[in-house]
Amino acid sequence: MKFNRGLVSIVASIGLLHGICVAQTNSLATTSVGKENEAWWKKRHEAKVELAKQGNVDLLWIGDSITHGFEGGGKAMWEKYYAPRHALNIGFSADRTEHVLWRLDNGEIDGISPKLAIIMLGTNNTGHRKDKPEEIAEGIKLICEKLRTKLPNMKVLVLGIFPRGEKSTDFGRMNNDEANKLIAKLVDDKNIFFLNINDKFLGPDGVLSKEIMPDFLHPNPKGYQIWAETIEPTVAKLMGEEKK
Repeated sequence: MKFNRGLVSIVASIGLLHGICVAQTNSLATTSVGKENEAWWKKRHEAKVELAKQGNVDLLWIGDSITHGFEGGGKAMWEKYYAPRHALNIGFSADRTEHVLWRLDNGEIDGISPKLAIIMLGTNNTGHRKDKPEEIAEGIKLICEKLRTKLPNMKVLVLGIFPRGEKSTDFGRMNNDEANKLIAKLVDDKNIFFLNINDKFLGPDGVLSKEIMPDFLHPNPKGYQIWAETIEPTVAKLMGEEKK
């Protein structure tokens, strides 16, 4: 039997492309990319799973080191605004969107029924791999879809990825800004909401002050105060706490 080499080549190319797409999708959606082998990460994950099993969670915080920091520099704000709301912090330093997806599938939200989840995530996709804005937005979309599937009665507030870099022309800043534009389109203002408060951290010239984020990435206590106070009216509204 004779084969058309051109056809064989096309078929092979399609198969290779399919394999790449499947690999990328699986990487984004189902794997923690080896993080479960990092001792501190595994220990924190197991601790959060145990906390979830106890239930009594009305507010869920999801993210990376910036959210993780509510257990450090942002502790005062956590104690003031979120501990009284029976909040669970599942922010993990250095996490990207795929790590969060893995954690959501592996026990961290099992057994809880929060009123609201707040997401601050995506800057490590920019910083670690220079992911395209479209890829970051897709990761956030998958997270929102998973949350809606597993916790359908919960509202989701996606926060705009915070400024990265001192100046508006820094790659990290521009990439996060472009991702935010796409993420803002994911909302339905019924179950999923978007709030960008980045202007609260920036000067009139767009410069990010060291007085708020000393490394131009992570908030200090002052930064956490600005963050918590700015989003508080929205958080109260979405949790049904508004005064009538």
